[in-house]
Amino acid sequence: MSRLFRRCATAPGTVLAPEDQAVVDQFRAMLTAVRNPQPWTPGRAQDIAVRVGPFIERAHTRPGDDHGPDLIAVTLVHPDTPHAGAYLRGRQLGYTNRDWLRCQTTAILGVWQPGYAMLTHAAADLPLPDDVGMEPAHYALYIEARRRDDSLDGYTLLRLGPYTQTRHAQQDYDRLTAALDGRETTLMPGFRLSARFGPFDVSDHPLFTDPHDANVTALLADTLAVD
Repeated sequence: MSRLFRRCATAPGTVLAPEDQAVVDQFRAMLTAVRNPQPWTPGRAQDIAVRVGPFIERAHTRPGDDHGPDLIAVTLVHPDTPHAGAYLRGRQLGYTNRDWLRCQTTAILGVWQPGYAMLTHAAADLPLPDDVGMEPAHYALYIEARRRDDSLDGYTLLRLGPYTQTRHAQQDYDRLTAALDGRETTLMPGFRLSARFGPFDVSDHPLFTDPHDANVTALLADTLAVD
């Protein structure tokens, strides 16, 4: 940082113009934020600062899906949120059309501080890139049948999704695992059944069964009855 910015000497008693003082104050706030990040604590629904390429962006965390050790769900927002002009400007720069995204916790610098605003795409008057390095935060469950001879042959019996919160997917995963417990090798001769948690593939949407307001164990039973 010291190579990029050099101190400018001013004569003793020099008073900066208000607009110049504002820039100096903003720069100092940025240095303070970068040098002293505020630790982020999972599960507290705090806005966070995340890396997007060489920039830093402000992100809302999604309540109920903000405590994963590796991945959480976030949505990128204009740094001036919630001020009135932020939505319009954010829309122009691509902040409002991405919905929820999967964010690696390793990309989180800490709790959002106003000082980070200088380091955003918005401050550089640049739109967010098409690829911000985060996939849509939708999840799925897969019920798979694999041959018991370790040949890896098998197929997917049932796809459930999309889930917009990991906790909902986890609840259904627990129900399905309990339903399979002790029966995973007897329900289909020669196969072992298992439930797997993974990302939702939007391109395969027609292959998925919507799990909302559904009894997932009944869906599994119906699938096995058909097969």
